[in-house]
Amino acid sequence: MGARMYYDNDADQAALAGRTVAIIGYGSQGHAHALNLRDSGLDVFVGLAPGSRSRALAEEAGLKVGDVADAVRAADVVMILVPDTAQKDVYEAEIGPNLRQGQLLMFAHGFNIHFGRIDPPGGVDVGMVAPKGPGHLLRSVYRAGGGVPALFAVHRDHSGSGRARVLAYARALGCTRAGVLETTFAEETETDLFGEQSVLCGGTAALVKMSFETLVEAGYQPELAYFETMHELKLIVDLMYRGGLNFMRFSVSDTAEYGDYVSGPRIIDERVRETMKQVLAEIRDGSFARRWIEENESGRREFERLRSQDRDHLIERVGAELRSQMRWLDPVEVHAGQAQASAEKHAGTERAASEQPA
Repeated sequence: MGARMYYDNDADQAALAGRTVAIIGYGSQGHAHALNLRDSGLDVFVGLAPGSRSRALAEEAGLKVGDVADAVRAADVVMILVPDTAQKDVYEAEIGPNLRQGQLLMFAHGFNIHFGRIDPPGGVDVGMVAPKGPGHLLRSVYRAGGGVPALFAVHRDHSGSGRARVLAYARALGCTRAGVLETTFAEETETDLFGEQSVLCGGTAALVKMSFETLVEAGYQPELAYFETMHELKLIVDLMYRGGLNFMRFSVSDTAEYGDYVSGPRIIDERVRETMKQVLAEIRDGSFARRWIEENESGRREFERLRSQDRDHLIERVGAELRSQMRWLDPVEVHAGQAQASAEKHAGTERAASEQPA
């Protein structure tokens, strides 16, 4: 409870007055950063590969667009927003050779700094602003007058003004409207990876699939199982989002609340806690990072196999059909052909701004 949150009054926008910010990449995060910064009055230069399909999108939004090296040379602040696995190659080829003393090099995730894949020169400040939400949300909440909370960190402050500029960047994104929390590259990276694997993506997806399969294998209708294990999950998470576990339990029936207390710890038990500790240990000692880097460098065969294996799960087929009849949900279906975007990401081509990754 002792952590300090920083808000608009703690961040002086003047620290970036008259400065040019290079946004490297124009995917989910890139487009949101570029547009929010532009709308906050900053001079934004989007750096993209010559053949990037995102060039047209950025130009249509009225942004200045050029090659990555040109953007870096023109900028006072450089924010790298290409995928984690592409950052090292882009940095070594286009960013690092064009950095100069006094610039601020920024990241939205600490992966490449923490695991030593990128080591900027000593005369360059290194910072991070990591919004706690996908890019489309960062943009839409900003436009509505709000902000997405974020983490910020200063890895190096050679100039002495790095921290002030990082906070000013967070304010220009709109994040200080909601509050930003100071951290380190190590803490952000390790907790972010753990959250994704234990709850937000891995744990939730596995729990949803297993509970769905348990009902179907017991003879219940797949459509009913879908509603009970996936569709209603959003309703419960929305309650937690607004008021925590207490508000969720206040809002559901007493029967549901009692089942929460007596059955939840049986399903997510001490064996799961021990597995979580093992997952965290693999993140902290770098073995997960090494596995993921090696997977990318060897052609991503395991990744594509796992992706393909889950794409046609029964819960996906049933869910797609049911959602197609609820147009107000704005349902989205990812087809096998669209997975080609993954290969393009791996090669350094950014996601289209309209895509919304988890």
